[in-house]
Amino acid sequence: MSQPSRERLVELRREFHRKPEPAWREFWTTARIVDELEPIDVDEVLVGPEVLAEGERIGVPDDEELDRWYRQAEEVGANPETLERLRGGYTGAAAVLERGSGPTVALRVDIDGLPRAESTDDDHVPAREGFRSEHEGAMHACGHDAHATIGLGVLEAVADSDFAGTLKVLFQPAEESVGGGKPVAESGLLDDVDYLLAVHVGLDHPTGEVVAGVEGFLAVHQFRADFSGESAHAGGRPASGRNAVQAMATAVQNLYAIPRHEDGVTRVNAGTVGGGSATNVIPEEAHIEGEVRGETTALMEYMRGRAHSVLEGAAAMHDCEVEVTPDGEAPGGESDDAVVDVVETIAGRTTGVDSVLRNDDLGGSEDATFLMNRVQERGGRAAYVGVGTDHPGGHHTATFDVDEDSLVVGVDVLTETILALARDRP
Repeated sequence: MSQPSRERLVELRREFHRKPEPAWREFWTTARIVDELEPIDVDEVLVGPEVLAEGERIGVPDDEELDRWYRQAEEVGANPETLERLRGGYTGAAAVLERGSGPTVALRVDIDGLPRAESTDDDHVPAREGFRSEHEGAMHACGHDAHATIGLGVLEAVADSDFAGTLKVLFQPAEESVGGGKPVAESGLLDDVDYLLAVHVGLDHPTGEVVAGVEGFLAVHQFRADFSGESAHAGGRPASGRNAVQAMATAVQNLYAIPRHEDGVTRVNAGTVGGGSATNVIPEEAHIEGEVRGETTALMEYMRGRAHSVLEGAAAMHDCEVEVTPDGEAPGGESDDAVVDVVETIAGRTTGVDSVLRNDDLGGSEDATFLMNRVQERGGRAAYVGVGTDHPGGHHTATFDVDEDSLVVGVDVLTETILALARDRP
């Protein structure tokens, strides 16, 4: 079995890093992945709508935003035939490798960047080495460039091995907006999967450390609340207006007053707020972009219900209306011990790995849980694997970067785990 060289993985990761695209805008990224799949002897390549359940995408940008990123992908040389299949923000891809009788194993990697600027500091390796983001205002600040690279590397290695069974590698869009996991999970692609692996680099673990089964996923619901009232002159007719900002401010205060729950951890945050037009105008519109989380899906649903009551009550108190729109959601999830056992054993004998943790808590949310739950509900098993990487800045910061040695570790651990799952069928 031959594996892609470190140099090849680094080259590919840096290419992805240069052209980050946020959720549902991954036009160039998807097209580039499809380009890389062509020389690999895969049996099927699925693109865009073929990997997404109709009507399940969440948080899709407006047409103007999508068109801007589509044109940018055209300008930087994305394959026009692939691009045409992605119109409307139907991004993402899947590759299917069929190698005779055996179980079906899936690997999920996410591919989207973040809408934030990347550091230009000379201490930041991508800036110093010339592979900083070329898309100003967007950045691979969470390692999804590494994930896409690892997915391609694993596919290439398994294709050249004695693997017996079916391998599906899912290149999922829109993880950062927790909007892509559900449509991929409900596409039907996972319904015959016996084993699912998902992967993330970093997570505050150093290069050379592997977490065999990440736990502690917080179920999350993200929302946008738009308050509407009626404008009036703030000096001349203050009583004639219906103050949407006042309703929004009341909602913010009361969101944070939602009682905690005795059954476990809960979270709430009003992350972005705004409204109004001028100092002398009673504001007729305001908004909140926020989220609630829970240690379990049930706890998240408790918070979601309370949050909606708060939003509606605050609007009514100030004689305003509110429209609440979901922006993204992901359930809780757990890794299966049988798969964690295999990852732990494989990682313990992989070159470049010097520390293996059986479990560790994520402390955040991830829409891979949609895929994990889908597989588990149908009798399959799943695990979320952490591949440590030294990252000088925290996840989602302007100075985030990955230690490229971790690319090889990720490919090696996941490839050997897939072969072991297919061979031993735990």
